[in-house]
Amino acid sequence: MSSSAFALRLATEPVVCLTLEQIARQGARRALHRAIEQEVAEYVEAHKHHVDGSNHRLVVRNGHKPPRTILSGVGPIEVKQPRVNDRRVDENGVRFRFTSKILPRYLRKTRAIEELVPWLYLKGISSGEMPDALVHLGFDGSGLSATSVVRLLEAWRGEYADWSRRDLTGRRYVYLWADGLYFGCRLSDDRPCLLVLMGATADGRKELIAMVDGQRESETSWMSLLLDCRARGMSEAPKLATGDGALGFWLALGKVFPATRQQRCWVHKTLNVLDKLPKSEQPAAKGMLHEIWMAATRADATRAFDRFVQVYGAKWPRAAACLEKDRSELLAFYDFPAEHWQHLRTSNPIESTFATVRLRTYRTKGPGSREAGLAMAFKLARKAESRWRKLNGSGKLQDLIDGAVFVVGERIAA
Repeated sequence: MSSSAFALRLATEPVVCLTLEQIARQGARRALHRAIEQEVAEYVEAHKHHVDGSNHRLVVRNGHKPPRTILSGVGPIEVKQPRVNDRRVDENGVRFRFTSKILPRYLRKTRAIEELVPWLYLKGISSGEMPDALVHLGFDGSGLSATSVVRLLEAWRGEYADWSRRDLTGRRYVYLWADGLYFGCRLSDDRPCLLVLMGATADGRKELIAMVDGQRESETSWMSLLLDCRARGMSEAPKLATGDGALGFWLALGKVFPATRQQRCWVHKTLNVLDKLPKSEQPAAKGMLHEIWMAATRADATRAFDRFVQVYGAKWPRAAACLEKDRSELLAFYDFPAEHWQHLRTSNPIESTFATVRLRTYRTKGPGSREAGLAMAFKLARKAESRWRKLNGSGKLQDLIDGAVFVVGERIAA
């Protein structure tokens, strides 16, 4: 084409202006197509040596599957997935099947959308308002209808049911964290209590063990949860459990796992003690409490403990008694590796994970029902679990399992 002809074509053809979202969507579509084509090519190449009696390959390309649309964070993306004809059979005569890891068979939405929907639902956004809410957050919500949101919710309920029945055989939890969380429901006066149990495995990884809808933080509810965990294979007693002073959990723990040591959460205890003091006294009292649980040795902590009781015991005996009654349980962490102290002194592993759930349900009364709230909290917690970091000094956990004794954070010779 001559330069004059090319210039004439530019002058006569309409100018197409793409938005940033359209450019991003086209780029995402091209990248996805390249990745899928490469995946199929590698699969076919890896099995090229499989041939039949006529020396024809048993694994070959066979056109494309019908196009389908994937709802992503940059909007709907239409993709055409290559079809693979795999004529190989196993020893039982069952045909092999190629399954894409990039584009699973039933995938219709990317994880970005699936993580955002429970966040919005807990915020109080109804299923019908979901597409508009996604648009205002920078997502294309045109492919997400109220019906599809309901289907997602039903799927998550099924995921939660399967997860709650999973086998725990062989799972060894060295530490436990327990807490009860409350949230409201828009469509009823219910205020469910979510009983949450987390654990630290032998390799130092934090894991969500159980999450159930309980009848407040009662002994019966906690007993049911712990017995269910034991029935599913959690047979070894944890070395230490951390939680607030709610009697229900501790009474149940003492009956199901009597060998497990108890550690009271210092954050909960601090709030309970300060609540029994005048506001003018709270800053100084908080500083004194901090000196107790941040002390380098048990002896230093005991001295700081006695000093607090002496200073506040005469004028505010309820505050001193609230602290004194759990003295041994508040200082139990000193009998474990010093690297683990920051993990054991509070139930922060649970509190930090569910802080967003508390925040998002405070003003709106949250989900429409108990079941919906449980499913949403489950999805958010499982997503958070993938980002939990391992315990400091994870190698010391095996020492505890082997029966090693620690005094003021240090292992003593046998």
